[in-house]
Amino acid sequence: MAGVFVDKWGTKGSGDGQFNSPGDVAVDSFGSIYVADTGNHRIQKFTSDGVFKYRWGDVGSGDEQFNSPGDVAVAPDGSVYVADASNLIQKFTSNGVFVSKWGTYGRRDGQLSVPRGLAVASDGSVYVADSGNDRIQKFTSDGVFVSQWGDVG
Repeated sequence: MAGVFVDKWGTKGSGDGQFNSPGDVAVDSFGSIYVADTGNHRIQKFTSDGVFKYRWGDVGSGDEQFNSPGDVAVAPDGSVYVADASNLIQKFTSNGVFVSKWGTYGRRDGQLSVPRGLAVASDGSVYVADSGNDRIQKFTSDGVFVSQWGDVG
């Protein structure tokens, strides 16, 4: 069975509701949609009908800043996690208020290199596809390392 087109929104650009190379999409339990607007170095939030609500972030290396955010995930409690090649993992409220930032570069347990994928489990655990290190890592919702598996091969 083929998919059925339902709706679309957005155009190329840097204004509210516009995109420049969107990298990932996540949906929360209320139907709000979060987009990692990679080329604009920000996250945008929309209603389930595609109506623009908020945006946050700007290019840089500090808190609430991104350098091509590639992935976004939403936890059951509404927290929003963003993976970024330069700024690693940042946690926000559902309205884009900065909560914390975690991760350092390296190959040791808990260190990251080019995180490319995020998922949040029902218990709040955060799973990161650590692509530069060819592995998956598991963290608590506060960024404490729990475990890792995988290797190049």
